[in-house]
Amino acid sequence: MIIGFGFGSPLMALIMLILTSFISYLIFKSFFSTRKGYRKMESDREMRRQYYIEQRERAHQMIKEFDLTDAEIEQRLNEEFQTK
Repeated sequence: MIIGFGFGSPLMALIMLILTSFISYLIFKSFFSTRKGYRKMESDREMRRQYYIEQRERAHQMIKEFDLTDAEIEQRLNEEFQTK
């Protein structure tokens, strides 16, 4: 929304441009800001974090149990993931 160019001094036009852009931003945020979307994003982030923590713990367990290299651990995890 560009309103203000051509009316008055250049300073007034700039002030009007800034004001209309701020109003447009507020209108946009009022229509499209949803708390649900933010909460969903946070829950997805937490789920991914838990998944990576689980995988890291499983890798440490495999290292202790089988004395495997990182490549072998990744291969086993991929095999288990594909079978599920």
